[in-house]
Amino acid sequence: MSPRAEPLQPPLHPAEEQLLEQLRDGALELAGLMPWSSNYTFLGHIGVGAERIVVIYKPIRGEQPLWDFPRGTLARRETAAYLVSRALRWNLVPPTVLRRGPHGLGSVQLFADADQNAHFFTFQHDPAYRHVLQALALFDIVCNNADRKAGHCLSLGPGRIVAIDQGLCFHVEPKLRTVIWDFAGQKLPADLAADLKQLQRALSTGDSTLVADLTELLSRAEIAGLRRRLAGLLEEGRFPNPPEDRRPYPWPLV
Repeated sequence: MSPRAEPLQPPLHPAEEQLLEQLRDGALELAGLMPWSSNYTFLGHIGVGAERIVVIYKPIRGEQPLWDFPRGTLARRETAAYLVSRALRWNLVPPTVLRRGPHGLGSVQLFADADQNAHFFTFQHDPAYRHVLQALALFDIVCNNADRKAGHCLSLGPGRIVAIDQGLCFHVEPKLRTVIWDFAGQKLPADLAADLKQLQRALSTGDSTLVADLTELLSRAEIAGLRRRLAGLLEEGRFPNPPEDRRPYPWPLV
C-alpha cells in the first residue's frame, strides 16, 4: 500500500512546526497544579493575547519514583511518544517538547481541549471511533504503554481522539497494560500496517532525524526494544491477545 496521503487525524494545531518552536522557546508561566495527578503536573501558558497557548508542564523534579522505570525519565518518554505518533502521522499525542521551565527540565505539551466527560468506555462501541481506536491500540503495543487507562483516551469529537499521559512507555521488558483489548486476534488494518512499515523504515536508518531525536530521550536498549516490538507486530500481522503471565490491565481502569 502506498504511503498515507493525509494524516489519520487532523493535527491539533494547524502550524505544528511553529507551535513546537513556541513550546521550546516561549516564556512559560504557570497557572497552578492539575488535580488528581500522581506526579506534579502544572497548567500553564506560553505567549499572550491571540498568541497564548495553554500547555501542560510536567517537571522531572515532580516525578514520583517507580520501582520498574528508571528515575527521572518520564518526561523524556512523554516526548518520545509524541515523536512516534508524529512519525506515524496519526496525531494521537499532542505536540510535546522537553525543555526547562520554572521547576527545571520537564515535558511541555499542548493542552488538548477535549470533552472531559468522554473517555474510552463512553465511546468504546461507537463505530465512528473504531479505526482510530485500532490505531491507538497499535501505538500502545509498539510503545509498550504500561498505563493506558480509559481516562487517558479522550474525545475531540465524533471519530477523533487524543491520547494523554504517555510517561510509562518504552520499557525494555514487556509492560503493556491497556483497557483496549477489543481487537485482540484481529488482522491489522491494511492502512495502519502500511503506516507501521513506514515507521519501521524510519527507525532502520541510523542517521534519520527520528532516530537522532529518540536517541536524546531513550536508551539504546529502549530504541532496540521499540524496533523489536514493531517488527514482531508486523510479522504476526494481528493484534496480540492479552498476556496470561502478567496483569494486562492498568489500575484504576479510568
